[in-house]
Amino acid sequence: MILSNRLELNGCIRSLQKAIYQAKVTKGVIHHSDRGIQYCSNQYTQILRRKKMEISMTEEKHCYENTMAERVNGILKHQFYLDQTFTNVTHAKKATKNAIKLYNSKRLHLSLDYKTSNYLHQNAP
Repeated sequence: MILSNRLELNGCIRSLQKAIYQAKVTKGVIHHSDRGIQYCSNQYTQILRRKKMEISMTEEKHCYENTMAERVNGILKHQFYLDQTFTNVTHAKKATKNAIKLYNSKRLHLSLDYKTSNYLHQNAP
């Protein structure tokens, strides 16, 4: 997990590379983002293309096109208390890492037939 207090290209690329490293397969994975300049950059999109990932972006300022990601963000904020004000970046990083770990390994999902995200990811064909 990478957390930064800025939305600079380098931090986004580090996060993307970490996600790619942790993924079993990237071909056909849909990478959805808003139209932030960092996600539209040649450097960022070339990584996605090299890994055969599909690029999906919202229309400008249309958060409703990103409902899946917004739902996950809402769950992390409200069920795992990431909407609080943190005293420092270290505390925010720890809380975010813990929330994502719990979300993926412990939280059962109705849409996943009451399985965890990790279970399905590890048992994918």
